[in-house]
Amino acid sequence: MDTLSYLPAVNAALNGTSALLLVVGQRLIKRGRIEAHKRTMIAAIVCSALFLISYLYYHAQVGSVRFQGQGWSRPVYFTILLTHTVLAAVIVPMVLVTLYRGLKRMDVRHKAIARLTFPLWVYVSITGVAIYAMLYHFFRA
Repeated sequence: MDTLSYLPAVNAALNGTSALLLVVGQRLIKRGRIEAHKRTMIAAIVCSALFLISYLYYHAQVGSVRFQGQGWSRPVYFTILLTHTVLAAVIVPMVLVTLYRGLKRMDVRHKAIARLTFPLWVYVSITGVAIYAMLYHFFRA
């Protein structure tokens, strides 16, 4: 495990970078900067894909990591984890559909699904960082 102990921090950094890119991408499109928006959103997808590959590899090698917090932190952690996990599964096809519609310039349909995809994807990215912090920094024994 020691040889892979850096991966959770890398995964959190990828999640955080993805969240930042999503916010930048949204601001770019609001300013009408379509090409910059496109590049930024593709970068967010790449970060999220790299996260997923790294996350799956890490947990295939290490297994699950037990939350060590006690008291009030447990229901908070597990609520965040549950919503994060459910939405992480839901967001993947939504991102793919949003990407497809954007690349094909199906602008009306792209915008319609992006209005849902964006906040869910940001939530999943930010809660991924929060879960990392809770598991590896705040509530260690």
